[in-house]
Order: sequence, then C-alpha cells, then structure tokens
Amino acid sequence: MGEQNHSPGNELPHRRRAEIPGKKSWHSQAYALGAVSNFMSTFLTFPIYKVVFRQQIHAMAVSEAVRQLWHEGPQYFYRGIYPPLLSKTLQGTLLFGTYDSLLCSLSPVGPHTLGHRWAAGLMSGVVEAVALSPFERVQNVLQDGRKRARFPSTFSILKEFNSYGLWGRLSLGYYRGFWPVLARNSLGSALYFSFKDPIQDGLAEQGLPYWVPALVSGSVNGTITCLVLYPLIVLVANMQSHIGWQNMPSLWASAQDVWNTRGRKLLLIYRGGSLVIIRSSVTWGLTTAIHDFLQRKSRSRKELKTD
Repeated sequence: MGEQNHSPGNELPHRRRAEIPGKKSWHSQAYALGAVSNFMSTFLTFPIYKVVFRQQIHAMAVSEAVRQLWHEGPQYFYRGIYPPLLSKTLQGTLLFGTYDSLLCSLSPVGPHTLGHRWAAGLMSGVVEAVALSPFERVQNVLQDGRKRARFPSTFSILKEFNSYGLWGRLSLGYYRGFWPVLARNSLGSALYFSFKDPIQDGLAEQGLPYWVPALVSGSVNGTITCLVLYPLIVLVANMQSHIGWQNMPSLWASAQDVWNTRGRKLLLIYRGGSLVIIRSSVTWGLTTAIHDFLQRKSRSRKELKTD
C-alpha cells in the first residue's frame, strides 16, 4: 500500500504539499471527507447530545437527564436525529471545503500563516452559520421534551414557522438565536483551524503512528473550542427552544435568564461539561483523523499513477 511508505518523519513535507494552491482535488476531498466523517460521528454521539441538551435546558444532573430520557422510552433516543444528521453532514461539507478554498484564496502561493488560517476559519464559520442555523433551530425544538405534544414531528414545526409572515419566519422561526450561533460558529472554526495543523505537525515530528497526530489534534482542538464557547452553546439551546409569537425574549433577556436560572454561577452554566468533552473529543477526533486518512489514500493513489 502507498501509505505504508510514509514514515513519521515524512508526514510534514507530504502534508505541506497537500496545501499547495491549485490542487483542486484537495478541495473536493475535503468536501467529501467532511460529509462522511460528520455523518458518522453525529449518529454515534447523538444520545450523548440529547443528555447534554436536557442539562442545558433544565439545568439537571447527568443521572437525572438520563433517567428522564429512559422514562420517555428507548424509542425516543433518536427522536430528532434527522435535522442534525443532515445539518452536520452539510456542516462538514461546508466547513472543510469552504476553509480550504478560502485559505488558498487568501494565500495563493503559501505558506499559510496563523493569520490566514484564522481568517479562513472565521469566514467558513460564518458561511456555516448562515446555511445551517435553520436546521439547528428545528433540532432544538424537537429535543425539548416539553414541546413533544404540540410539535410531534419536524413537519409540525415547519408548519408553525411557515404560518408567520416573512420577517417572522426569519427572526422568530428559522433564524431565532442567529447572532449567538454566528459568534459561536465563526470563533469556533477560527480556533479549530488555527491550531489543528500546528498541534498535528508537532506530534508528527515525535515519530508517533501516522493516525495519532490527527486524532489527538482533532480531539484537543474540539474539546478546548467547545469548552471556551460553552456559554454560547447553552444560550443558543435556550433561545432556540422557544417557539411562537408569545414569550419570545430578546438576546439580552435570554442571556440574563440563563445566568439567573444557573444561580448566577459560571460553574452551573458548565453543568454537563464532562459529556461535552467526551462528545467533542470523539466527534472532532474522528473527523480530523478520517480527513487525514482519506488525504493519505488520495495522495498515495496519485503518486502511484505518476510513478
């Protein structure tokens, strides 16, 4: 196999060549990998996400959230998975593909500096927020057990949103809580892409197995980014769980409500953080590792053709 000929010491130059502008195959590979890896990781970690979501909404302990879900019945464990499954698949496609395209646009001749990676990550996060916020909105309504009777399906939620006027569909419906989503996604993408490669390069120089640097880099970056932005994650979940024209608080009122219901303590806002660490580590570790693996496969096939 071609990939077996790459020793740990050769990983850095090979990966640098993958970043050379003009090689459109790398862009398409990033789009495809993002879709596949995010699809797999979302399906595997969805039950964990549901527990975390219940904690964010009801400020309850892990055991209580698990007990509540179990009481509702195992048949509801994957209730609401279709919106996140579709959105996360699209997220991976947009995130990696858009980032690669923007990075080469910002630095056509390379090398890609920290500033280039930060800017490309920030802009790819903006694109991601605009395109996928409606999916997250529907998902968060579905995950709120208090609304199961009124909105038993995705169609019932879409019907409610479409009953509003044009502005209402955007501000109260599909794009409710958009500004914290925009801040979370853009900053999160910028942080992830800024430090993913430096960490991976440093680990590759230590002579570790080829899959370890990508896995560790993705896990560490995903975990740190998620913990830094966790208050925004909680705020988004609470804002997007509201539905209808009544009782629709503003961004500031929602932030105050989250702060007050958590006893005005930062520690309580981070309740459920342990599960977030696990889910983020698994999700971003798998995503980054699969991305690196498929790049190696594609590069090996290309090198075999040129030999």
